[in-house]
Amino acid sequence: MAYTTIKKPSDYFNTKIYTGNGVGGTNITGVGFQPDLVWIKRRSGVENHVWNDAVRGVPNNIYSSSTNAEDSGSLMSAILSDGFTVQTDPSVNSNTDTYVAWNWLGANGTASNTDGSITSTVSANTTSGFSIVSYTGNGTGGATVGHGLGSAPKMIIIKNRSQSNGWITGHEKLDATNPWHKYVELHSINEVGDLTTIWNDTAPTSSVFTVGTEVAVNNSGNNYIAYCFAEKKGFSKFGSYTGNGNADGTFVYTGFKPAMVIVKNITTATSWQLVDNKRSDAGGYNIIDKVLAPNGSDAEYDTGTSDWIVDFVSNGFKLRGNYAAWNTSGNTYIYMAFAEEPLVGDNPATAR
Repeated sequence: MAYTTIKKPSDYFNTKIYTGNGVGGTNITGVGFQPDLVWIKRRSGVENHVWNDAVRGVPNNIYSSSTNAEDSGSLMSAILSDGFTVQTDPSVNSNTDTYVAWNWLGANGTASNTDGSITSTVSANTTSGFSIVSYTGNGTGGATVGHGLGSAPKMIIIKNRSQSNGWITGHEKLDATNPWHKYVELHSINEVGDLTTIWNDTAPTSSVFTVGTEVAVNNSGNNYIAYCFAEKKGFSKFGSYTGNGNADGTFVYTGFKPAMVIVKNITTATSWQLVDNKRSDAGGYNIIDKVLAPNGSDAEYDTGTSDWIVDFVSNGFKLRGNYAAWNTSGNTYIYMAFAEEPLVGDNPATAR
């Protein structure tokens, strides 16, 4: 696989840190592009993870830490050319509270996609391998949905917008032989599940993904949103590793210095774990010691300098503890990672 043409990864994915002021209509800028997906979490207090995107439109909120259906509460009220607008709510903008927003670039527009048996509305960025897909379920097993990426997704996250259901997540490393027979849930600590009615036991192709009859992915008349990720060498990586259970932890090669890593233990029931290059006591350097759980509403957990979690290095990440959620001996973990700097190119990655 050739390296992606992306020379500056932060043009396609970027993490924005901000402090709330409690004033409705506050613009949060400095993202570096017009984001198509904005995922916000209050760091300093207990609140749900808030997801907004340009395909569903704002304010239409879903929460990875909740199974609730989509709501239209006034949290994020606009997407801007360099950021987004937040209203007065503890989830996104309480005075003096701290927040993090993870942002992805799609197409800055939508297109109708008729590649599948279900017509979808898609915002796809084929350069970075990310698309947002809206579709209406038909209740038919084996239905296909166009994703617009031009290459097969390695990870897909689906949420039923119309009713309370889980965040169904597929990943190419959920099983060594038949990964798309399996699923995990972004809202849950549960280990791997196996239902034919999720992906219809069918791997995604370069044009479509397949859904079964499960309400969470394809109930007739229900509206769904899917976030699809294809791997782009030097920008994104979707893989797995085996924990070794000690402080000299497993090294995971990504081919770039990470900007964000999300990990899930799929052997035992533990929370998802999310770390990034903007939140650390070391001010952007190792150690990476501040963790959020996409499935939980808890405030940011600071491990402190005595309890290392992970280091970001020029070509991947290195585990630094034996925490069950990261590095239990013999347990299998899946991950998704996005680049701060590529290992090769005009601005090659350096050590932290």
